[in-house]
Amino acid sequence: MIRAQAWALLREYTQGESLIRHALAVEAAMRAYARRFGADEELWGAVGLLHDFDYEKWPDPKDHPTRGAEILRARGAPEELVTAILSHAEYLGIPRTTPLMKTLFAVDELCGFLTAAALIRPGKSILDLEGASVKKRMKDKAFARNVKREDIVQGTEELGVPLEEHIQFVIEAMRGIADELGLRGNTGAAGESPRGAGAG
Repeated sequence: MIRAQAWALLREYTQGESLIRHALAVEAAMRAYARRFGADEELWGAVGLLHDFDYEKWPDPKDHPTRGAEILRARGAPEELVTAILSHAEYLGIPRTTPLMKTLFAVDELCGFLTAAALIRPGKSILDLEGASVKKRMKDKAFARNVKREDIVQGTEELGVPLEEHIQFVIEAMRGIADELGLRGNTGAAGESPRGAGAG
């Protein structure tokens, strides 16, 4: 499934800007990890882009992401992609046995948390967000309370990467598409070069 097909499918089922941006953030993180691991960047990117494409229409756990999986299979998506998307839903009980599965689970909730963390900064930007401050903010249970910290921690452990390193890696992946995510904010003006911007 090439990127254009995945994008068209996402837009067919998802209208909400926040969900679109979440899909783009997860795609960026998945692509960055694919490059790091020497994996198939197009496949990993499509998994990130489509992991929640059915959520807007079918948010109930009895439907998401199984309805999406049915649609993907009907459209000829590779089984590796479908299974990886199914595995990010803990309640389905699918063992995460591949790096692709583990990476999706590790970055999904984190991307949402990083978006929230960037938006409460004075500049509303991810360009000056740092892993150490995010790690501290994770301890504040009142902040972004819908984000499952335990999933971020568990996913990072399954991935075998130190938590702060994982957070910083995903931040840098998201910095590369800050404009698409609406997270350039008031920083990164002409002449500035935020540390790590565009890396990953």
